[in-house]
Amino acid sequence: MNTFEEKRSLLLEMIAFSTVDGHLHKKEFEFLEIVAKELSFDNEVFKDFFHQELPSLPIKSEFQRIQQFYRLALLMYCDGVLHKNEATAIKQIAMQMGLSPVATNRILKLMNEAPNAMIEPKVILSIFQEQHN
Repeated sequence: MNTFEEKRSLLLEMIAFSTVDGHLHKKEFEFLEIVAKELSFDNEVFKDFFHQELPSLPIKSEFQRIQQFYRLALLMYCDGVLHKNEATAIKQIAMQMGLSPVATNRILKLMNEAPNAMIEPKVILSIFQEQHN
């Protein structure tokens, strides 16, 4: 992910997803703020993103799509409440990204069972790689 537009698109997708349950929880905002800093967006630009429309820039590599799916899943679990709309939306987003529904369901199940919803990156990648065989 190199360009401003790619980074902006990823963050805007996360912002849109964070409000799918009707409100933005403080922990979700804090998580988004951390992601924005990692993507080199200053605080003013980050806050302005909440007033922008979601662009439709496709994520080119499968690895980046998996990363974005996992970011969205972490965002979904960070407030400690799994809302029905979030669960439906993340599955729909994953399908639109072209990710395996079987793999995404397995990852979401593992995250739900994990104490802090975090999974080792190598486990995530291996689950997606199994679907290629």
